[in-house]
Amino acid sequence: MAKKKAKKATAKTAAKKSRKVVKLAAVKKPNGNGLPKASTKPYGQAGKALTGVRILDFTHVQSGPTCTQLLAWLGADVIKVERPGVGDITRGQLVDVKGADSLYFTMLNHNKRSITIDSKHPQGKRVLDGLIKVCDVLVENFAPGALDRMGLTWDYIHKLNPRMIVASVKGFGPGPYEDCKVYENVAQCAGGSASTTGFREGPPLVTGAQIGDSGTGLHLALGIVSALYQRMRTGRGQKVLAAMQDGVLNLCRVKLRDQQRIEKGPLTEYSQYGEGIPFGSSVPRAGNDSGGGQPGWILKCKGWETDPDAYIYFITQAPVWQAICDLIGEPTWKTDPEYATPRARLPKLKAIFARIEQWTMTKTKFEVMEICNKVDIPVGPILSMKEIAEEPSLRKTGTVVEVDHPTRGKYLSVGNPIKMSDSISEVTRSPLLGEHTDEILKDVLKLSSKDISEIKNSGALSAPKKEEKAA
Repeated sequence: MAKKKAKKATAKTAAKKSRKVVKLAAVKKPNGNGLPKASTKPYGQAGKALTGVRILDFTHVQSGPTCTQLLAWLGADVIKVERPGVGDITRGQLVDVKGADSLYFTMLNHNKRSITIDSKHPQGKRVLDGLIKVCDVLVENFAPGALDRMGLTWDYIHKLNPRMIVASVKGFGPGPYEDCKVYENVAQCAGGSASTTGFREGPPLVTGAQIGDSGTGLHLALGIVSALYQRMRTGRGQKVLAAMQDGVLNLCRVKLRDQQRIEKGPLTEYSQYGEGIPFGSSVPRAGNDSGGGQPGWILKCKGWETDPDAYIYFITQAPVWQAICDLIGEPTWKTDPEYATPRARLPKLKAIFARIEQWTMTKTKFEVMEICNKVDIPVGPILSMKEIAEEPSLRKTGTVVEVDHPTRGKYLSVGNPIKMSDSISEVTRSPLLGEHTDEILKDVLKLSSKDISEIKNSGALSAPKKEEKAA
């Protein structure tokens, strides 16, 4: 009996140990990815998404600053390195307030800190090396080869900091045009946007949206965040490249889709098909045709004679065709075999949109939108920049923000387009040239007062003094 009890006790102990091991393994498995426990702080109060990430910002003009500003809005500490006395060239471009940084600069450099460094000065190099050691990402959009000529080669950077991610915007990727400098409209042309924009009777057109510069900056930001995530696993940095041609093409992907389709037959959703105009060997300019395969066009609205933006984009989507017929007073089109099906309507799209326009011209663009949305007809008013700037809902969501600046006063800017429930974004003003030099030397590089004085007195952080002219 005692032996049986002892056996039972041993079995119980073994079972307990077995359960204990299983339990520990079960607890350990979900935490194997190294993530911390879920925060108990209320949503929006647990810090920003990129808090703790430090960016060394060598960017200028638009493509690079778009990237680093987005990362700054998401919480990264962005240290903008600028030339003493000069700074980012856009500080002085398109100036509208004398003596103040231009809107071009201020609207692309929110939430950043500025330090001025002469990278050719030995003490300036000392400061740069120190920043490379303590930063996570270096972002640049210099001309091809410029970073190497500064002595900041990939090997040199990674010797100082193996965890450093080096992210670059360039005009083209490896290939025959790799060494060419590229600007916004050049990228739009080389990336396929211009050849497919405009009306087929006219020349190629560039778009007002900065898909070459700002679009590439957004692509680079995604690459940087991905590299940071991979570094959690590998422990090492890597190079990230976003070529402007590649970025534009990515945004034009539906046109590359159509290029492959046109080789097999006409593009039936293009209005020229309905008009009986033959297609060539390349994707044509499509005017205001919808790129999604649903017939659409821009139509006049009430007041178009005096208001250049009194227009609306109207899509004749098949599921709402009957509702469209009722709105415009053509109920017989719902059952007429000449109009009842999308295929039957294709040759008549020009006439159909002309009939719809007769109706839209009796309403304002906002009345058209209100009426159509009640019956699920997809339409979009052509909003002017003035209307966007004054739209209360965009102010409320932080898509348009008012920022106060010490030398130019209050101005409007675009806010963070990415909304996150647990990473509340705020927009702070752009830095004055070299505004944060002292605090970066002290708080980031942890330099002593003596070292800071030595570096500053060397002239490595300030513009050269102008020689006085003889009397």
